[in-house]
Amino acid sequence: IPGYGDSPPVEMAVTAQGRRTFLEHVFQELGMQRPVLVSPSMSGRFSLPFLLAHGDQLAGFVPIAPVGTKDYTAEQYRGVQTPTLILYGDRDTGLAPQALQNLQHLPEHRVAVLPGAGHACYLDKPEAFHQALLGFLHQLK
Repeated sequence: IPGYGDSPPVEMAVTAQGRRTFLEHVFQELGMQRPVLVSPSMSGRFSLPFLLAHGDQLAGFVPIAPVGTKDYTAEQYRGVQTPTLILYGDRDTGLAPQALQNLQHLPEHRVAVLPGAGHACYLDKPEAFHQALLGFLHQLK
């Protein structure tokens, strides 16, 4: 994610519109058409503005306790028709409940909870994570 960790800051990533545009450019440069967007934690600042503006360009959306879900209204989420797998670890008691509370307004969602996993559930329980993700991907076809 530009501007986080050791990555250099990106001027356009300062606003939600800029982050959405950044993601648009990434998809264009990679030649991706209707990708599935997997969005853990801080990447929610990029994925959520994109989802709300261009959800129809995604084959699916997999939020993993993303930040920023409270920045949007239930009505905004209800307007998104992108198939969504809300995925989180049951030991993530901070961000996951808030994300679920907001993202459950997405009409085409299902939820997968990984027992014994924390915020980085894909690291804590990789096999269960991959099973849930692959099950969702197969359902999209």
